Amino acid sequence: MFLFENEITIESRPLLEEYLGSFEYKASGMSFTSLYMWRNINKFSWEIIGDYLCIAAVDNLEPEMDVPFMLPPLTRTGVYEPAGLAETICGAKRRFEEKGCAFKLMLVPFHMTDFLEKAFPNRLRIEADRANFDYVYNTQDLIELKGRDYHAKKNHLNYFLNNCDYTYVNLRSDMAEEAMDFIRRFNERKNPSNAHEKELLLMEERAMQDVFRNLELVGYLTGAIRINGVIEALSIGGRLGKKTVTVHVEKANTAFRGLYQAINNEFCKHVAKDVKRINREEDMGIPGLRKAKLSYKPSMLVEKYTVTFIDPRNCRRFR
Repeated sequence: MFLFENEITIESRPLLEEYLGSFEYKASGMSFTSLYMWRNINKFSWEIIGDYLCIAAVDNLEPEMDVPFMLPPLTRTGVYEPAGLAETICGAKRRFEEKGCAFKLMLVPFHMTDFLEKAFPNRLRIEADRANFDYVYNTQDLIELKGRDYHAKKNHLNYFLNNCDYTYVNLRSDMAEEAMDFIRRFNERKNPSNAHEKELLLMEERAMQDVFRNLELVGYLTGAIRINGVIEALSIGGRLGKKTVTVHVEKANTAFRGLYQAINNEFCKHVAKDVKRINREEDMGIPGLRKAKLSYKPSMLVEKYTVTFIDPRNCRRFR
């Protein structure tokens, strides 16, 4: 179910990027490249309500649960004004309720919670969502892998460099079928254990097929590693504000020791060398993924919060 009037399309990119680019949101999901990639899986829809652009979504990571939510409203001017923000949120809340859905904001970066508290003083419940904290790294750290903290990563990378004859290439839309062949081979090795995981995997495959066909039109930043002429690793990212690149997808064939370290290192050197930070998104509460992201020694975490009304009826219009 799409909660708002408009879906995310390539044609909507200029307008959405006008709002997304006017403020440093810092959260990985607040970019057009991310919204487009997962638009069907999360049923993203948008609408301008008052002074702000609102994006609704559905959280479907849990089996048999489609939980609707809204991202923090986007400003066109770079400014958040309490009364206008309250008007927008109350208008969005009514749209949710008209469709029989409870209203909540999710993935709200910490530095935006103050705007919401000023709009609704003493009326909000603001709770940390640790599973959705973003991991942010200094680009130069990931390129150089210097020091004891990166010793194991450097060893794996050196093993790959010394033992594999490979080429690094920019991934282009005319390579879509080759890239999809890699994704299918990668997913076959996963062997999901239940029907819900299988469905999510199929949804991801459909999303990636569309992404590969529209890499240039959407503005993705890409890289791939070929071994013996075959894609065995790829990375897809996008710009997040003025100083950060987000890595949306990174996959590698684990049969090649050090290949994950290689695709990460090559992507940073070729695509992200001109930005200060790399956002490698959240760990979704998965212990193994959290361990892997922490092992690269993030320079900071982008904290994200879920925001609800203490009393759901208490959303009066500001005058």
